[in-house]
Amino acid sequence: MRITQLLTENTIILDLKSRSKREVLDELAEQLDQAGKLNDKQQFTKDILAREEQSTTGIGDTIAIPHAKSEAVKTPAIAFGRSFEGIDFESLDGQPAQLFFMIAATAGANDDHLEALSRLATFLMDEKFRVNILEAESKQQVLDIVSAKEAEVEGPEQTEATPAAGASAAGGKILAVTACPTGIAHTYMAAEKLNGRAKERGINLKVETNGSSGVKNRLTDAEIAEADAIIVAADTKVEMARFDGKHVIQTQVGKAIYEADQLLDRALAQDAPVYKHDRTKDADTGTETKSGFYKHLMNGVSNMLPFVVGGGILIALSFFFGINAADPNSPEYNEFAAMLSTIGGGTAFFLMVPVLAGFIAMSIADRPGFAPGMIGGLLAITVTGVEEASGGSGFLGGLIAGFLAGYVTLLVKKVFSGIPQSLEGLKPVLFYPVFSILITGVIMMLINPPLTQVYTGISAFLESLGGTNLVLVGLLLGGMMAVDMGGPVNKAAYTFGIAMLDAQNFNFMATVMAAGMVPPLGLAIATTMFKKKFTKPEREAGKTAYVLGASFITEGVIPFAAADPVRVIPSAVVGAATTGALVMLFDIGLRAPHGGVFVIGLVDGGMASILMYLIAILAGSFVTAILVGLLKKNITTAA
Repeated sequence: MRITQLLTENTIILDLKSRSKREVLDELAEQLDQAGKLNDKQQFTKDILAREEQSTTGIGDTIAIPHAKSEAVKTPAIAFGRSFEGIDFESLDGQPAQLFFMIAATAGANDDHLEALSRLATFLMDEKFRVNILEAESKQQVLDIVSAKEAEVEGPEQTEATPAAGASAAGGKILAVTACPTGIAHTYMAAEKLNGRAKERGINLKVETNGSSGVKNRLTDAEIAEADAIIVAADTKVEMARFDGKHVIQTQVGKAIYEADQLLDRALAQDAPVYKHDRTKDADTGTETKSGFYKHLMNGVSNMLPFVVGGGILIALSFFFGINAADPNSPEYNEFAAMLSTIGGGTAFFLMVPVLAGFIAMSIADRPGFAPGMIGGLLAITVTGVEEASGGSGFLGGLIAGFLAGYVTLLVKKVFSGIPQSLEGLKPVLFYPVFSILITGVIMMLINPPLTQVYTGISAFLESLGGTNLVLVGLLLGGMMAVDMGGPVNKAAYTFGIAMLDAQNFNFMATVMAAGMVPPLGLAIATTMFKKKFTKPEREAGKTAYVLGASFITEGVIPFAAADPVRVIPSAVVGAATTGALVMLFDIGLRAPHGGVFVIGLVDGGMASILMYLIAILAGSFVTAILVGLLKKNITTAA
């Protein structure tokens, strides 16, 4: 697609009336709206402003490129505005901007549109092109200049700069990664500027772009191993685990556009710390390592949580009107309670497993994995083949569907990797979805009936547990919630609680939530009871830990655990395990999967159960506090 298919005469303003940044954004958005490119001007302006809040799009050298991907865009388009006097746009170089290109991309913009938009961004790096645009006397002349520049560029852009003719490499091998939140303009402009300056200076450079159409020119393991330094110019998350042990310069994407030479100088001098990747806290690696399963699972769980939390709380609220208030055939029937139950249980909870599967698959195979994952998850809860098993294979089936769809999609992508370039555009819209959905769907329909039997069997077994066995399960789950303070073990216990919530067993969720609150609450109480054993900063952190613990944020104990892990972690585990055992012993259920004390009123069983739940939480918290007080020594230095 050519740029002039997106930039047309009716989206050009040769002389802007605006005198401020906000006025420019409004005037260009109005121009797009009058040209019929927007569904909702107000929403589009809101999305543009949200992008500006992340980082200014005034990149310097008289240019500003406000942009957004938005549901409010009817047709992808570019609006151009010019101000001869210049307008303060909070540009990176502190100078007024004169040339404004507003890029409006649809939320589902295809690769052709995104390539055209990114091409314009790279053209603006050419000073001659900018001058010609500034001196254009008519809208048609602006379009002619753009067309001429586009015709001048033949073939795909070089993404790896090689030493300029007659120049020797300026020493070493440098790699770079560029990424901005929307992946439309800054990503490619930064890559172009780094490549251009590297080529002029004879520097051996390769740049990976993380744009809306995916990762291009991906850095290989071999290239990373040989690199002397790596520049990561990004305003959004990129894969960092692969750079472990290398000199890495981390900066904003705009810096790569306006301070390219300084960044290259630092890279050549290896003037950057050696990057150390913490694999226990960051699972962003793009390679299939031992942490791959956990990364994909957590991607599914984290995206599923809003459905679980919102749905669970709404279901619990419906019970305030009566245990059968949502049943039209019951004397307790209440129309509002029925609405809450339908929204929470019939819709939000119903989507829980498909969303889990969809985002697991997406983590594995990127966007092409999402559709087959969602469909596989839906089949897991609807196609049972087993009588009286309306919930299908539930959470278990969703997990299997997500991983199945992800790896099936990777296989399909590999199979179609060799098709002619002319059919490349059909991959994401035809070949990938059709074959991935077909294969995933057929396999899930075949395996889901036995999976349903396994899932219902496990659920029945857990529900049959009682007495000592149930207390032991609570003891184990409680300890798991505290052992790594929000890490993989903690998340595994929490995920199990959600799975049992989906299976209509609410005791496990109550256990997990209560135990997760104990570590920070216990340390907060310890800082109050045993002040001489904590420094002043630790005592201040204890005040915050009260709030974090009450909010079910187990990570609130991390500062204390990091300072004294030998004493704090065992104390937290014992306290949390105590709470977990007590919750099971008291047979307490909770339908809300998050919220801490703020959802304690939703505990099943009325005031008596709420009181017992509070006792269990406080008991474990005081166990932790007392153990910490006994194990820690008094602070001997002034604090």
